[in-house]
Amino acid sequence: MTAPLAAPHTDGTASAAFIEKRPLEQYVAPDKPSLVGLTREALAAALGTIGVPERQQRMRVQQIWHWLYVRGAQDFDAMTTLSKELRAELAQHFTAARPEIAAEQVSVDGTRKWLLRFPGETDSLPCEVECVYIPETDRGTLCISSQVGCTLNCTFCHTGTQRLVRNLTPGEIVGQVVLARDRLNDWQRAASPSGEGEKRLVSNVVMMGMGEPLYNFEAVRDGLNVVADGDGLSISKRRITLSTSGVVPNIARAGAEIGSMLAISLHAVTDELRDQLVPLNRKYPLRELLDACRHYPGVSNARRITFEYVMLKGINDSLVDARALVRLVKGIPAKINLIPFNPWPGTQYECSDWEQIEKFSEVIFNAGYASPVRTPRGRDILAACGQLKSATEKLSARERLALRAMAMTD
Repeated sequence: MTAPLAAPHTDGTASAAFIEKRPLEQYVAPDKPSLVGLTREALAAALGTIGVPERQQRMRVQQIWHWLYVRGAQDFDAMTTLSKELRAELAQHFTAARPEIAAEQVSVDGTRKWLLRFPGETDSLPCEVECVYIPETDRGTLCISSQVGCTLNCTFCHTGTQRLVRNLTPGEIVGQVVLARDRLNDWQRAASPSGEGEKRLVSNVVMMGMGEPLYNFEAVRDGLNVVADGDGLSISKRRITLSTSGVVPNIARAGAEIGSMLAISLHAVTDELRDQLVPLNRKYPLRELLDACRHYPGVSNARRITFEYVMLKGINDSLVDARALVRLVKGIPAKINLIPFNPWPGTQYECSDWEQIEKFSEVIFNAGYASPVRTPRGRDILAACGQLKSATEKLSARERLALRAMAMTD
């Protein structure tokens, strides 16, 4: 049977319902905003503000789109298919800037983590997120963030201990993908002729970093649609996965307006336990969540929903839980991704024993569901699942500057 859960942290964190209503910091665009991440419509409107005639806007958008997302241009001087006059006008009003790298860390297993800084920082409240690149033999997965901090206060997640500061803009979401291609020298691979493009290092994107994507829906939608655009970054929607803790009203909308693969942070098979692990469950309980999954647009055996289940020793890892999990997802085309708990400083949880994880997985597999166990990656740099509240947040100013300098000179 599931063991009783220890009392959640009471170190000043508020309930999920309260945090949702807290006013967020507002994004203030710089005097010269970046064009990275604008939709085609927004880019056309931006060109209109600097006098590009409407009859030319569609062509100019296509040219700039190609330079930004196929060639990886970082300034307008590189956009040689544009006239010198237009390049000068663009440079006077806009940039092609990426997020600022505050620190870069590389794990012993090749995982890379970037601490990225955005506008809005104060001395006491850095406006930073983390972005993680995970190299594998058959793919390269980029884990990107949707918010600075998080509202959800999931008790097993390090990110949940950091309060929500603000939503990211579409440009800041797309900027994470563009920056990764910059740092990995991936533009030439991505733009190579048919066949070679599959060798690009950033082949998959998962919206599983900091924040709850469906609480920043419009920005996530616009950003991911730019990432998926076939004339630009061209990452297939089947290679983009959006993970949510269960914001039920926006699940169907995500399927209709984004069309990516869907992952659900489940982690418990009863409302009683999930209320504690994932406090959002108090607002959208399991029955409502699973009903939304059954009706997710496009769900099929070819487009299965992934249910993420973190393995917590003595909490949710019994074979009774495994059998209940199978009953819970019955009728939903699904796979169940088992995640060994990744420890972080101050956590009250332990990872399930490996033997128990294997037994749990076997129950699910025998019921006809794929049940891969996620290999922990980047634990030594706190880049693994659930660890994305960077240790750099606690570093001294001198240490942070040193990490930043290393990132800039690498």
